[in-house]
Amino acid sequence: MKKVLIINSSARITNSQSRAMTALFQENWQRLYPTDHFIFRDLGINPIPHIDDAWIKASFTKVSDRNAENQAPLALSNKLVRELKEADIIVFGLPMYNWGVPSGVKSYMDQIMRINETWKFESGEPDGNYVGLLSGKKAYILSARGDNGYGCGERNEHMNFQSKYVETIFRIIGIGEIETISLDSEEYGGELFQKGKERITAMIKAIK
Repeated sequence: MKKVLIINSSARITNSQSRAMTALFQENWQRLYPTDHFIFRDLGINPIPHIDDAWIKASFTKVSDRNAENQAPLALSNKLVRELKEADIIVFGLPMYNWGVPSGVKSYMDQIMRINETWKFESGEPDGNYVGLLSGKKAYILSARGDNGYGCGERNEHMNFQSKYVETIFRIIGIGEIETISLDSEEYGGELFQKGKERITAMIKAIK
């Protein structure tokens, strides 16, 4: 039995394309693997707080100096990191807001980027070589975007601070197997968008 962590991040509760994509993934996965266990994290409905001075001090406290009091600010971060460590499959529903990620996603990433917990420097000292500590997992990034042309080699690739950002973070923490599926052209609507939805639906249903 595998554990599947589904993370939604859209501020929309209804009419969210990224939420529809994660729901379709869940439906398809449950059909294929009915004994697998799902864990849910919703960054849109339950926002993750920004890190602050107390968090930073706690995070960089030497292991030998840690106690219950000075580690209290990391309680939520510890829970989020534990969810990632326990998950075999990570599914991230990700809308594009102003060419980037929702602000709650940035807060989430700050909370899980924990040195010597999810990543480390190769030499043990700042050396620019990052080693991920969360290996053996696969991630699916299910992105939704109003416009199009943000893919590799496309005209707006340089403006994609959405899926590329999450892909980069995941690779740094050791998740090397990543599949990104993007539904574009929501703002256009009509036949263009419908054809995109049909293509994306078929891609998600083909995941095994």
